[in-house]
Amino acid sequence: MDIDLGNGIVGAILGVVFATLFQQWTQDVWFRVRRRSAGAVRSFTYRRARSGGGPVAWSTFSIGPLHTSTLLVEGDGDQAIAPESVHVQVLEGEVRLPEEMEPWRGEIEAEERRAAEAGERAPVWNGPRYAVESVDVSRTALDERPEVHLRLRATDYFTFLAAQQLDRRLPDGTTPRGRYLDPADPLTAPEFLQCSFGANIAVVTADHLLVVTRRSNRVRVGSGVWNSSVNEGLARHIDSAGRNAPDLHAVARRGMREELSLEPHEYTLELLAFALDVERRQWCAHFYARLKDLTGDGLRERMSRGVADRWEHQHIEYVPFRTADVTRFLLAPERLHHWAPVAPSLFHLALVHVHGRASVERAEAQVIRRL
Repeated sequence: MDIDLGNGIVGAILGVVFATLFQQWTQDVWFRVRRRSAGAVRSFTYRRARSGGGPVAWSTFSIGPLHTSTLLVEGDGDQAIAPESVHVQVLEGEVRLPEEMEPWRGEIEAEERRAAEAGERAPVWNGPRYAVESVDVSRTALDERPEVHLRLRATDYFTFLAAQQLDRRLPDGTTPRGRYLDPADPLTAPEFLQCSFGANIAVVTADHLLVVTRRSNRVRVGSGVWNSSVNEGLARHIDSAGRNAPDLHAVARRGMREELSLEPHEYTLELLAFALDVERRQWCAHFYARLKDLTGDGLRERMSRGVADRWEHQHIEYVPFRTADVTRFLLAPERLHHWAPVAPSLFHLALVHVHGRASVERAEAQVIRRL
């Protein structure tokens, strides 16, 4: 009797151990973003267990007639991603363009110098930035919370501008898009083509108004398009002070202060998702911010007294933060084809976070049917 009881206890313990190990293994297979090397080019691909073992067929975000190039890689708006679940590492070494693309960077630098010397316009500052080398997503064993590991390398703005010329012909007649990107595997790309990571924030006032901005015609990238409430890129000289890795929530708070003159005690801030604009190879984090006391009129009045980065926006709209109103605003004919790729998915996830997925999808479908 005692021997049978002892064997039963041992068997139960071993069963729990093996079940836990198997659960973790299957989660890692399903949710891992792993790096691989091809010569000197590092890239990443998002894979899961399925027949054939190939990459998953991805679809970029769309709503009715509005189709974007944004891929939601992690997060569905339902639950926020905890700050402690995001791990950012800055790797040694600086990103370099391939030899055949390096002259493009030189052209940009020379043109900016010429324009400045001729007094045609203010020069573009070649600010220090980050390139994305890899993103790893996994799940914790017990509660399946996401764990996101973001690995970055140093780069600069001129390298980013050169790498944005994805459809420019190389000496052999190919393009960077054709040579380095696989349309069947959109999460695979060399780091030199991914010299951008930003925080995009959907800001809702205390009286339930969504802040929507339109970018200035004077900005170099994405001029004149409708965009998120706040858009802030990682900057090495600011966000890595003291040689620390950047904190994405701190980057978002910096954007709130610089673009809307808001201080951290005036709002709550939640990370909803990680997304990739596959057309332009730009990564971002989606945040939702709710103002505690400041209304739409109060925010207008605040901004009338001065904003650090006022020149980035030419117009701001305040849209009732109800699904039908936001959806109609997104799909209005005069704006339909003039959105920054990441903004529609950001606003959708913010609605889901506040109102629930079933309610949001039902209201969106009703608006689309009436178009």
